[in-house]
Formats: sequence, structure tokens, C-alpha cells
Amino acid sequence: MLYEYLIRNYKPDEPIFLADIKLPDVNDNTLRQMFKKLCDAEKIKRFDTGIYYLPSQSRLKGSTGLTPEVAASYKYIERGGKIEGYFSGFTFSNMLGLTMQVPYTMEIVSNSAGGNFRVVSLAGRKIALRRPRAEVTGKNRRVLQFLDFLKDYEEYVDDDPEKVSARLAKLVESSGITKEDVDCYISLFPEKVYKNFYDLRLYDVLA
Repeated sequence: MLYEYLIRNYKPDEPIFLADIKLPDVNDNTLRQMFKKLCDAEKIKRFDTGIYYLPSQSRLKGSTGLTPEVAASYKYIERGGKIEGYFSGFTFSNMLGLTMQVPYTMEIVSNSAGGNFRVVSLAGRKIALRRPRAEVTGKNRRVLQFLDFLKDYEEYVDDDPEKVSARLAKLVESSGITKEDVDCYISLFPEKVYKNFYDLRLYDVLA
């Protein structure tokens, strides 16, 4: 019963959180035992405590299965269509191509941080979690991520200011960030965000 439910509702290498699974007339202890039996039968794999996945049938070289980045994204950033966080710091800078450094510790801002700052481990990978300055939603995630990055962007980039400015301008345009978005949230950040915002000449690209 459980396996059929999982293959109907989850794709291969997609994280399955035990806490999300609710089956009729099945209590938590029985559910954990069912997951263990599927793991023993190698129908699913355990990624970390309370996290499983259906292994891909692909045997292609380079297939990695579920990764810490994907699991962290589902756990703290977006799951089931609900957005509640974003990547930040060196992690976000690497995603933008503004640094060649690949940080060992993922940096995430999330409503689920559980405090101002804490470090957790996911499958052996460290994650630095911070609480957002405003509750993250699908509507404000991009502007909060953008302003958060501006706060200390000098620490996270390898390129010169001109290239950084051009890359961030493209980010603003592609994300659809507007002047109203910035005006709504910039007061939540330190004053240096104002300075960096204008020094990088980003005001002119706002819709």
C-alpha cells in the first residue's frame, strides 16, 4: 500500500519526508516500520533521518540520486507549492556565477529556521539557517533575497563592481522586482543596503 502511494505521488530522486505521509488507519510507528521494510527491500532509499527517496532506475554514469542541495531546498525553501525561504550568501552568489567558490556550508534564509541563526546537518552537509526579516512568501521571495544579498555582497563576489552591477541588474529584470517591492522591504535592512543599491546603479533597472 505504501509503495504504491509513493510511486503515484513522488518522482525518482525526489525527497520524501516521513512527516508528510498520512495513510488511513496507519499510525506513526507502523508507518516507520513500513518505510524500514521498503528500505530493506531496496525499493526506496533512506537519505537522512525522516527523509527517503525512490531511487532512479537510470544506471547512467554520473547519476547522483538525491543531493543535499535538493533535499535542503524541499525542506526549507519550497515544498508542495509553498515557498518559505531562499538561498543566500556564498550559496546564492555561486548560483549567480559571481564567485567560483563552492561553499561547503549551504546558507539558507527560511521561515522554518526556528531561531535567528543555527547550523544543522543534512546527510553530513552543514546548513546555516537564518530567520528572514519578513515572512517569506511566493510574492516577496525574490526581493528579500536580492536585498539580503546586497547587504554584504562584497564578501561574496570575485568579479569587479561593473560585472557585479550588470549581473544584478539582469537578476532584477528577470525576477520582475519593482520599485514598489524594494520600497516595501528595504527599510527592514541596514542602511548600507541603500548605499550599495545606488552605488551599483540598480535603481534605474527597476520596473
